[in-house]
Amino acid sequence: MGMTDKQFQSWVRFMLEALLEIKAETDPEKRDARMEKILDNLQRTLED
Repeated sequence: MGMTDKQFQSWVRFMLEALLEIKAETDPEKRDARMEKILDNLQRTLED
């Protein structure tokens, strides 16, 4: 099942916001935990 252009743009905005939040995080442990969560979600998406 494919995505429309609007759905893809929405997904890119979601990822950009999540990555910007990680970039702004000052606590290295929290930053690492957030990044790990995003990486895990992306990996699970690829496996579906």
